[in-house]
Amino acid sequence: MTDSITLTGLRVNAHHGVYDFEKENGQDFVIDVTVWLDLQTAAASDDVTETIHYGELAEEVTDAARQNPVDLIETVAERIATVVLAHPPARRVQVTVHKPQAPISVPFTDVAVQITRSRP
Repeated sequence: MTDSITLTGLRVNAHHGVYDFEKENGQDFVIDVTVWLDLQTAAASDDVTETIHYGELAEEVTDAARQNPVDLIETVAERIATVVLAHPPARRVQVTVHKPQAPISVPFTDVAVQITRSRP
């Protein structure tokens, strides 16, 4: 599968983290998603219903990231992958969840987890 839709830099404030102060105060997360699917039919028909509407997908991804605080961004990434793969055209997804304000004691630019999942 060589066709894909990519959403880069989706920003959401959420309350995930191992520490109580992270869950209480919240922080910003940045999400990148690439979904692989066949875009030939959509391109030929010029019909948005033959693809995944990336505006709606962006809303679904950020809603999934914002809901139900958890400890690990790994869990958030898995949740997002599940949401993306619920779209019938989606065959594979790569999700990166960045936590730029992670509580790390040394200077850093970014912390992120990345997962890739495929439709069974």
